[in-house]
Amino acid sequence: MVRTNLRVGANKGHPTTPIEKAAKPSHRKGIRSPKQKLVQSIVREVAGYAPYERRVMELLRNSKDKKARKLTKKRLGTLLRSKRKLEELSTIIAESRRAH
Repeated sequence: MVRTNLRVGANKGHPTTPIEKAAKPSHRKGIRSPKQKLVQSIVREVAGYAPYERRVMELLRNSKDKKARKLTKKRLGTLLRSKRKLEELSTIIAESRRAH
């Protein structure tokens, strides 16, 4: 926004040069770093899947999407978390099909 030297209006005020603000660390919330991805993949290899995740994957294979959605929503609490988990598990199933 460029200010004019006017007293009124949308661009009122003395013309100044805006100072660029540094990005806050809180604005990075939810973005996974490469290190986090690596650690998560190793944990997934070692620990495997939770029992409810195995059940959901079985439901997805049998094309019972609504039942799977209900189960994940009950386990995870919100519909958004449920959708993310279903997306993650369905990509895992698709990758395993491609591997075979």
